[in-house]
Amino acid sequence: MPKPEGAFPDLSLQHSTIRPIGVYALSGLASDGNLLLAVDTIRGYLVAIDRHTNNTTILNSHHVPDWIGVTGLTIWEDTFWFAKGSEVLWCNRQALTPTLFTRLPYPVTGVAVCESMVYVSCQKSGYIHIFERNTGALVRRIPQPGVGCETLTIEKDALWVCDLQEQTVYQIDRTTGAIQLSALTPFSSPTGIAFVAPGEGKESICYVVYADEEPYIRDDPNAKFPYQLTFRDRTFIHPLQIHHNPAAHYTLSNGYLVELSYVEELLPLEAVTLNQVEWRIALPSDTLRQRVRSVESIGGELTIEEQEGQKVAVFKFDRLDAERGGLFGWKAIIEMYGLKYSLAPTDIEDSPTLPTELEQRYLVDDDDLAMDKPIMIQAAKEAAGTETNVLRKMLKIRNYVYDRLSYGIQPRIDTPDVALARGVGSCGEYVGVLLALARLNGIACRTIGRYKCPPYPDRIYQPLQPDFNHVWLEFYVPGVGWLPMESNMDDTIERGPYPQRFFMGLAWYHTEIGKGISFEKMKAIDTPEHLSMGDLAINHIRFRILEELIPGDISAD
Repeated sequence: MPKPEGAFPDLSLQHSTIRPIGVYALSGLASDGNLLLAVDTIRGYLVAIDRHTNNTTILNSHHVPDWIGVTGLTIWEDTFWFAKGSEVLWCNRQALTPTLFTRLPYPVTGVAVCESMVYVSCQKSGYIHIFERNTGALVRRIPQPGVGCETLTIEKDALWVCDLQEQTVYQIDRTTGAIQLSALTPFSSPTGIAFVAPGEGKESICYVVYADEEPYIRDDPNAKFPYQLTFRDRTFIHPLQIHHNPAAHYTLSNGYLVELSYVEELLPLEAVTLNQVEWRIALPSDTLRQRVRSVESIGGELTIEEQEGQKVAVFKFDRLDAERGGLFGWKAIIEMYGLKYSLAPTDIEDSPTLPTELEQRYLVDDDDLAMDKPIMIQAAKEAAGTETNVLRKMLKIRNYVYDRLSYGIQPRIDTPDVALARGVGSCGEYVGVLLALARLNGIACRTIGRYKCPPYPDRIYQPLQPDFNHVWLEFYVPGVGWLPMESNMDDTIERGPYPQRFFMGLAWYHTEIGKGISFEKMKAIDTPEHLSMGDLAINHIRFRILEELIPGDISAD
């Protein structure tokens, strides 16, 4: 994949994670030449961090108590601006004594300053408030692009918003609030954003700071059971890499080269003999955000066939019996990127009708979706109401399902009518309910997914095993194409408002395998009716992250 010339002037910095020393939870981010500045909201430290060495300097040694709980740091000329509770404050960079600028009824999370305007984000109000810097007068308000706590910065006359719950960075028009692009962050819990210009004529590097907790095993030699599971603070800064395609309304963000191995171990549960066996396993797909570089066999020979535009690995055995052991499967090297569409309902007002071939295939009950049950027919009417726009309708259906289902792993996947009546569902049951309601409302949908790479992009070369498989779906927008939507991952807040990070978006760790076809099938000339693949073999799935990639047009050679 070619890399755009001059787009990223310092590749070592573009891939380097900055890990400040002696801090617990950084919030807000600003740049000052070669230094990044942030506030440790727990300790009250205003710190300067060298991007090259990670060296960390506390700038407010004599004012620490005043800075505890501070968020949303920004710099304007010779002043710092920040938030604390419901107050917006500023101070001289030398004196560091906070001065009140304004106070809101609710807590403030982000502040940005540009010329005569001060931008203040407030999650509870749902707005970014714009004040006149010299007078403190409120000029106007624009809606927050996401539902979470948001930090702000200004770059090239645009307002950039970093949303903690959405795990998304937005570029918005600072006058109207219109979203110009949105990009998913590669890590969770982003708490600040800043841009650093490496030099004249060179593109700025976007940095995002993260702060959360991580589990670890603590060794306490004085305890009866010395190894204890506990948590510790984790905070770091990492470049956010962005490739925006405005014509197609999508943005790619940080990518990773990933090795995925899928292997079946022959382990029959009963004495059975099969002859002329053909075992088919779908391979990862080539998509806007995912490209397969190579595929090779593991344990046995494979042939690759194409099935409905998707590639499938085919293994053939003359005979399988209870005494036979073995491994067979494939290993794929895949480029995987974050993908987020910035498509508004108004962009598709004049879209064409659904093609007949998609209507015949993706508006029918072909997978025990219970679309003829009264509970599903009634739910479909309630979910969409009178809405006709595909994007608004799909979002209403998603929110309706989130209002009525809570996540819970079930011993088996029930049909959508049973899951909806129960009010609790696994990811597969969420998908079933969403598929049924969407199809009943004339929206073509299909299942996609299978596995997610464990989301630890800093664990390069380490073997990573997913805890379980996972499915989500795609819905079709005429004139645009198939758009992704997670099944249950955004159902995070009881009764909403729900994040939209994975509505028309996928994180880098989602692996797309076998779009629109079955993931795995087995057939033989003498297969007993009761026998399933799970009775014959156990699967082994392993990921390895090989390197970080710069996003670009992955359709290019």
